[in-house]
Amino acid sequence: MKLRISLADQVLELLNDNDTVLRRYPVSTASNGPGEEAGSYQTPRGQHIVRAKIGADQPLNTVFTGRRPTGEIYNPELGETQPERDWILTRILWLSGQEPGFNRLGNCDTMRRYIYIHGTPDESFEQAPRSHGCIRMRNEDLVELFDAVPPYTPVEIVET
Repeated sequence: MKLRISLADQVLELLNDNDTVLRRYPVSTASNGPGEEAGSYQTPRGQHIVRAKIGADQPLNTVFTGRRPTGEIYNPELGETQPERDWILTRILWLSGQEPGFNRLGNCDTMRRYIYIHGTPDESFEQAPRSHGCIRMRNEDLVELFDAVPPYTPVEIVET
C-alpha cells in the first residue's frame, strides 16, 4: 500500500503495490499552497511515511489537541463556540519526511512541523486548499483510510 496526494486536484489516492488506485478521497491541503519551511503553513511536498497512527478506536469526531483526545466530541454547536479553532478530529496519521534537506531535518522537517492527515468538521469540509498545512479529510473517509494503512506506509505529496 501507498498514498499519493495531489495538491492540484485536492485528492488522496490509496494505491496497491502495482500503483492501481484502490480508493480516491477528497482532501483539503494548505491555503498557503505547497512548501516545506517551518512556520509557512504550507503543505510539504515529496516522499513521506506514516510515522504514527493516533486515535484508533476513538469515537467519530473525537477532538485532539497535541495528539491527545481532549474528551470533547465535536458537534456544530461546539464549533460555533470556537469558530477560529483548527479542529483536529477522529484520527491522526502523522507524517515524516524522507528527504533530508527537503522535508526532513532542520527547518523543513515535516514531522517537527506536526503535519498530519486528520479529520475536520464535515459540515465545513471543502475539497479546496483551506488548511494550515495538514491534509484534512472527512471523518468517515479518514477512519476507512486509517484502518487500511499500516505505520510506515509511503506517502507521496505532489503538486500536479
